[in-house]
Amino acid sequence: MKTSKSETQLNEKDALQDMISAEKQLMSLYATALFEGSSKSVRKEFAANLNAVANSQYDLFTQMGARGYYVPAPATKQLIDQTNDKFKKEIKNLKAQ
Repeated sequence: MKTSKSETQLNEKDALQDMISAEKQLMSLYATALFEGSSKSVRKEFAANLNAVANSQYDLFTQMGARGYYVPAPATKQLIDQTNDKFKKEIKNLKAQ
C-alpha cells in the first residue's frame, strides 16, 4: 500500500501539539533531575534548563492559543475553590502520614 506525502506529514496543529507534548516531558525530566541533583552546580544547570524549557513551552502555548488550537476554558471561582480545597486536603493527609 502506497501512502502519499500528505498522509505522512503532520499538519501545523499536530506538529505544535507534538512539540508541546515533548516540552512537557522535558519539564518533567528536568524537574526530577533538579530534585535529585546532588551538587549546587548540577542543580543550577538543571534549573537553567528547566527555565529554558518552561519559556519554550509557554511560547508554544501562546502560539497554539493565537491559532485557535488551544483555548482553555476560564476557571470559575467555584472550580478554583474546589481544587484548592482538594489540594489542601491532600497536603493535610500527607503530613498526617
